[in-house]
Amino acid sequence: MSYVSCALRAAAPRCLPAPWRSPRPFSSATGPTAKKSVPYQKTLKEEGSRTGEPSRPLPPSAEVVVVGGGSLGCQTTYHLAKQGVTSVVLLERDRLTSGTTWHTAGLLWQLRPSDVEVELLAHTRDVVSRELPAETGLHTGWVENGGLFIASNKQRLDEYKRLMSLGKAYGVESYVLTPSQTKDLYPLMNIDDLYGTLYVPKDGTMDPAGTCSTLARAATARGATIIENCPVTGIQVRADNFGVKRVYAVETAHGTIQTPCVVNCAGVWARALGRLAGVHVPLVGMHHAYVVTERIEGIQNMPNVRDHDASVYLRLQGDALSVGGYESNPIFWEEVSEKFAFGLFDLDWDVFMQHIEGAINRVPVLEKTGIKSTVCGPESFTADHKPLMGEAPEVRGFFLGCGFNSAGMMLGGGCGRELAHWIIHGRPEKDMYGYDIRQVASVSLPSRRFHHSLTDNNRWIRERSHESYAKNYSVVFPHDEPLAGRNVRKDPLHEELLRQGCVFQERHGWERPGWFSPRGAAPVLDYDYYGAYGQERHRDYTYNRLLGDEYTFDFPPHHDIIKNECLTCRNALALFDMSYFGKFYLVGPEATKAANWLFTADVSKAPGSTVYTCMLNKRGGVESDLTVSRISPGDPASPLAPAFQGDGYYLAIGGAVAQHNWSHITAVLQDMKLQCKLLDCSEELGMMSIQGPLSRVVLQEVLDTDLSNEAFPFSTHKLTTAAGCTVRAMRLSFVGEMGWELHVPKADCVKVYQAVMQAGARHGITNAGYRAIDSLSIEKGYRHWHADLRPDDTPLEAGLAFTCKLKSSIPFLGREAVEAQKAKGIFRRLVCFTTEEKVPMFGLEAVWRDGKVVGHIRRADFGFAIDKTIAYGYIRDPTGGPVSLDFVKSGSYELERMGVTYPARAHTKSPFDPDNKRVKGFY
Repeated sequence: MSYVSCALRAAAPRCLPAPWRSPRPFSSATGPTAKKSVPYQKTLKEEGSRTGEPSRPLPPSAEVVVVGGGSLGCQTTYHLAKQGVTSVVLLERDRLTSGTTWHTAGLLWQLRPSDVEVELLAHTRDVVSRELPAETGLHTGWVENGGLFIASNKQRLDEYKRLMSLGKAYGVESYVLTPSQTKDLYPLMNIDDLYGTLYVPKDGTMDPAGTCSTLARAATARGATIIENCPVTGIQVRADNFGVKRVYAVETAHGTIQTPCVVNCAGVWARALGRLAGVHVPLVGMHHAYVVTERIEGIQNMPNVRDHDASVYLRLQGDALSVGGYESNPIFWEEVSEKFAFGLFDLDWDVFMQHIEGAINRVPVLEKTGIKSTVCGPESFTADHKPLMGEAPEVRGFFLGCGFNSAGMMLGGGCGRELAHWIIHGRPEKDMYGYDIRQVASVSLPSRRFHHSLTDNNRWIRERSHESYAKNYSVVFPHDEPLAGRNVRKDPLHEELLRQGCVFQERHGWERPGWFSPRGAAPVLDYDYYGAYGQERHRDYTYNRLLGDEYTFDFPPHHDIIKNECLTCRNALALFDMSYFGKFYLVGPEATKAANWLFTADVSKAPGSTVYTCMLNKRGGVESDLTVSRISPGDPASPLAPAFQGDGYYLAIGGAVAQHNWSHITAVLQDMKLQCKLLDCSEELGMMSIQGPLSRVVLQEVLDTDLSNEAFPFSTHKLTTAAGCTVRAMRLSFVGEMGWELHVPKADCVKVYQAVMQAGARHGITNAGYRAIDSLSIEKGYRHWHADLRPDDTPLEAGLAFTCKLKSSIPFLGREAVEAQKAKGIFRRLVCFTTEEKVPMFGLEAVWRDGKVVGHIRRADFGFAIDKTIAYGYIRDPTGGPVSLDFVKSGSYELERMGVTYPARAHTKSPFDPDNKRVKGFY
């Protein structure tokens, strides 16, 4: 019998294979041996073996074909059937769960630092603990033994307190325990180095075989067809009359099923399945392991444990424990075998050793406990540690439900339901933006999550997937940035700003300015894999050191630097490099028809006008907020003014959501079959925003046009020259000051930038970054899409009714839903809060009204001009009534931050310049 302590003694230092090579599965020859076996009493492997024939005949056609019989495949099939799709077929190449699901640990933790994920997890828990047993009379194997999160330092406990506060908005019971209280709950635990713990009594454990077999039984009862022993060999794709590629059929060794919709739930094998349809699936396979101990006296009924700082979890397994975690040097599975079913790798003890150390420290009895078996199997991981879901860009009707980063069991119910709704209705019910792979059938912009320069870059995928894996248990700080896969997309001012101390953020491959350090340049260096795989760690890494200063839930050390950028903008002027913005042209004979339908505001004005507007989905949810400028055709054509026939519109969109906008617009144009084109000039144009009371004085020296209110009013634009270069100047603001955006051909950006900075030098101009934009914009009450605005928020709820042309008779996408909501009443509303006490808030704080939790904060920051913490969140009436402005005004509010409540004031108008005088030039 092997002992846990033996692993520590046997694991000798070894240089692991470099991650870009092809390491074969291996284990230490001197390490303790143990049986390779999952700890479950029942797996579906024993219920039958692959015979070479499918478990049932293939139908000739189906509305939906799901490929992959793991957690996501079974959940999606079940929810499709439950939502009324009876002609759904699930194809599994071997037996259900045979890929990665059968060996999963099956843990379910209800609290995560994401409100959407808390909702998804809640649905999974409901499915396995209540829905399936009620439907089928079968037990899924759900065990509600609770969850215990371990904190060894203040920052970790602060993170858990944030989760506790968020949980109150969703009714998730949780408690912060002292070390002694933790000892009472878990007597075998070492508490000498404990700072505290978070206990969630209704967390638990799922059984993969029990869950998936019960899902299959329930789906079949609702009309679904599940076929095992039926590998997919091809996906037929055909182009329609407009050249759009669409799914036509699924080929197998046993026949073909005609279908308009395929769902890729193939896990580690999803990349291979995607290739059959010409779809790129950016995930990698890695070895992921745990060991199962022999019996431990006194462990029965103990909660599952997550000790994030030791990077280890302890899962209750009857009278034993499963011990696993996430290491900094995982082994990549380079050559994914098509025939790998119910298989396990040999465990590499050198790699796994760190988890043994952490486990023994936390539960010392493990040092004398035998190892019953080892489990090392494949799992799929993605570049941002989020699943890949939604309709693929390259082929309409090809959906993804894969890349779950070892969380496929616990996210499966919520994601399966959302994916089913997505397939049936064209979009999910919840805000699944963070998971959405949606791209478009275009070489230029194939992905709204990952630009093609990233998904076609194996080095980028590998680096980012490694970092996501290695940091899986790291504290989630509000302003953390990746170190992997950087410097892929740089704008024309990158080197200029780097020399001036710019500390960059990464968004969708772009390096964008975060803030400016007075201590000089802080370049992002090549990824060092945190010293894994024999890589030498960077020394004296300035950028990494500055990031480390951000690892706090208090105000960071450079809080005053961001304050200076903000107040300089408010009192003089600042230049913001916003070149990573998406810049699209909508042009053609039917461009106005498209614009009228796409945009909530009336944008069909004369050339020279600029309008702030939203785009909605058919349920009235906000898919985007952006500016739309009417333009005239260029002669000759240029990136600033393309040539076109008909009408033209210039769209400027936040860079982090540009791909999402492209995808939404393209889908609408395809569905409406309109004669117009969407052109992308994002890479060809830079964008500088000069904002502040002195912006007119400075820019009047640089621009060859009259900038007076009469000659250049707010919300207008024109072509002019700056430093001898043609630019498009727009009088707009995203920070609440008078200012202009300069849209500049990339070759001229440095020249124009230097001219502006030279003219502004004697007026106190400063560079400023997106950290300042975040503060200034929330202070003014300007919305951020995907923080204040999501696809399940409406303009009426978000205070953007003014963007909707409801007084006109012009139809627009989502109008009927908005009008219906207006007639019925608003049952939740976005509200601005301020606190007198200067405490840092970042979002996820609970909102209390008259002693009851009524919502949570979506976005928060510090407003330096008003010298207050500002927070925005949606609130509801606990009695279920509408949320009127009177309801907002009449309540007494508190915001709960990490378990402590702070009195707050609710505002129905922006607390800064509520009359909008400054943006119009009236100071």
